[in-house]
This record gives sequence, C-alpha cells and structure tokens, in this order.
Amino acid sequence: MEHVLVLAQQEVVRVDPDRLQALYLQLGDSGAEDVLCRAMEEVAVRLSHTERLYRQDRMGDMRKSARSLVAIADQIGMNALARVSTDVTRCIDVGDPVALAATLARLLRVGERSLTAVWDLQDITV
Repeated sequence: MEHVLVLAQQEVVRVDPDRLQALYLQLGDSGAEDVLCRAMEEVAVRLSHTERLYRQDRMGDMRKSARSLVAIADQIGMNALARVSTDVTRCIDVGDPVALAATLARLLRVGERSLTAVWDLQDITV
C-alpha cells in the first residue's frame, strides 16, 4: 500500500443571526454578551465531557450531556450543533455503536466550528 488518502472532514456551520439578534434585543448588549460567553464556555465543557463519557462507556450520562448541548446550542443559534447533538442521543437510544462513533466525531467537529463561528462574530455588530 503505497498511497494513503486522508479525507479531511469539513463541517460548514453558521450561527443563526436572527436568534442572536433576538437575544441582544431581549437582554441588551451586556446581558446578551454575558449569556453568549457563558454558553460558549459551557458548550466547550460539555463537548469535552461528552467525549470523555463515550470513552468511559457511560452511555446514560453521555446521553444527558449530549441532550444538554441541544438546549444550550438552541439558545445561542448554533443550529447545526443542536441537530448533531440530537443525532448523538438517537444513536445512543437505538444502541448503534458504529453510528454513535461517527456521529460523536461529527459532533466534535461541528462543536469546534460552531465555537469558532461565534468567536469570529465577536467584532461584528448584531
């Protein structure tokens, strides 16, 4: 085997600008930025926690962690992250370890890209 092809997985994510605008209108600049910063921190922590629970084969706790990502992602307009978090919980529910491994890998990619997308919006006025 002389040629090994590495496939780079790219996830396109976008933060819902309408959701962010509603957050800023509801809470004001300072309040929305506070919620956004806390939510981003919580997303990062939950992603890491979800992956750790997977490695420890703690599926019940992993499901709870993935479900909590859905609510946090919805709150700040990370629609792709919310969708993939839901897919992870479905894979756990149906007991499909192959689909779970693939979907968890996607969750981590989407989570990283979603955090970057929100971080990049920092200098943009909503």
